Amino acid sequence: MNYFAQRPNQNLHAFAFTQPHAGHSRLPYQPMVVWMTGISASGKSTIADALDVALQAQGRLTCILDGDSVRGGLCRDLGFTDSDRDENIRRVAEVARLMLEAGLSVIVALISPSSASRHYARSIIGNEYFVEVHVDAPLETAELRDPKGLYKKARLGLIKHFTGIDSNYDVPVFPEVRVDTQALSVEQSVQTILDWVARNHART
Repeated sequence: MNYFAQRPNQNLHAFAFTQPHAGHSRLPYQPMVVWMTGISASGKSTIADALDVALQAQGRLTCILDGDSVRGGLCRDLGFTDSDRDENIRRVAEVARLMLEAGLSVIVALISPSSASRHYARSIIGNEYFVEVHVDAPLETAELRDPKGLYKKARLGLIKHFTGIDSNYDVPVFPEVRVDTQALSVEQSVQTILDWVARNHART
């Protein structure tokens, strides 16, 4: 099933609320969605956690949507086929958009392997709020880290549709930010993101 091609039911009509995005105007900063993409064990969740602390220290209201957490609840009915992954990303993007409208800065940490799905997430959230961060690490480095033992299971054929092994990962061509976690520490990676936000995503 191509989830990207789905359209809302014709009998649905969104209510025209009096103050859409009202939460934005009361904040000293512009909310955003920091969408972290990268292969498993690249460092997405670790950096997301540290970035969350740093953004809260700036006075931002934040929330993290992490891949494993989402898979355990909102998307627990989905598998890892291409269409299921697309739907997983669509659901997360819709939730992130609702949180954004409430004034939160949302940090998403998902492999999100296809460029098409990431582009679709950007279209749901809005280009002006979407910050794509490529958390970059070579496959061999990620396999050496392998904190959950998933690469080992994938190499043994115990896990199917595993990104980087038997499922493709589309490397972002023009992400807003790229952090090389083989060369940068967690602190340096977070600072790289914060520097970009300070230059490009301040309240205007």
